[in-house]
Amino acid sequence: MVIAIDLGGTKIRAGLVEGHLVTRALYEPCKATGTEDEVVSQLTGMAKSLMNNEVKAVCIGVPSVVDAEKGIVYDVTGIPSWKEVHLKEKMEKSLGVPVFVDNDCNCFALGEYYFGKGKGSRSLLGIALGTGVGSGLILDGHLYRGNNTGAGEIGAIPYLDKDYEYYCSSRFFTGRGTTGKDAAQKACEGDAEAIALYEEFGGHVGQLMKLAMYAYDPSYIIIGGSIANAFPLFEKNMKKAMKDFAFGGSLLNINILRSESDYIMLLGASTLCAL
Repeated sequence: MVIAIDLGGTKIRAGLVEGHLVTRALYEPCKATGTEDEVVSQLTGMAKSLMNNEVKAVCIGVPSVVDAEKGIVYDVTGIPSWKEVHLKEKMEKSLGVPVFVDNDCNCFALGEYYFGKGKGSRSLLGIALGTGVGSGLILDGHLYRGNNTGAGEIGAIPYLDKDYEYYCSSRFFTGRGTTGKDAAQKACEGDAEAIALYEEFGGHVGQLMKLAMYAYDPSYIIIGGSIANAFPLFEKNMKKAMKDFAFGGSLLNINILRSESDYIMLLGASTLCAL
């Protein structure tokens, strides 16, 4: 039995995980403008609310670069006070059980690999399309973090006049005076402008998929994040943009799927104590 936590700059989710199930879950708005210790205390309090004598560890995914061995978190997106947080040390003192910390998209990839759409594969790239673009990489059955837990951050690669994150995240929509959610609703209602916007977005995501294939050649790419809910609106143009991929056989073998579990990141985080 493990407590898993998904820290975000907007909200925090925590769950009690037993095997492959989240049996209890808590949600709280993140105190993102608070001090370092205020946010740590919020995480600790949520963990204590789920704690019982059978809990063996607490596992946390954070939207940032992490020293996974030491449990140190650096420069967390959306939480200005979190510059260098010794999260493992602080929480272990309060909770009395081992604490494991990793990047949230690494947790997403682990969740899909062990419990989700990529179960049974050897290589998988989990890409979260939301406020930004994040990704986690499973190679030959193992999580690959890189030297600074930054492996797979393909959203930061330059693309057109900006980078892939700008064109493949919610920033694409806010830069055009709307949001991904509002545009999706209008597109589903038949609004021609919103439909065209998602078609354009799909073209950019297709370029991102090709980049991922050239770099990693995974057997699965699983798309998650808030924008994944609109996958039917951009899937067609995404695949159209991929047709000029240099290796046609790879296109026949790649599986690009949408994540469908609301708890996949918590489930993935719960495996950190077993890596």
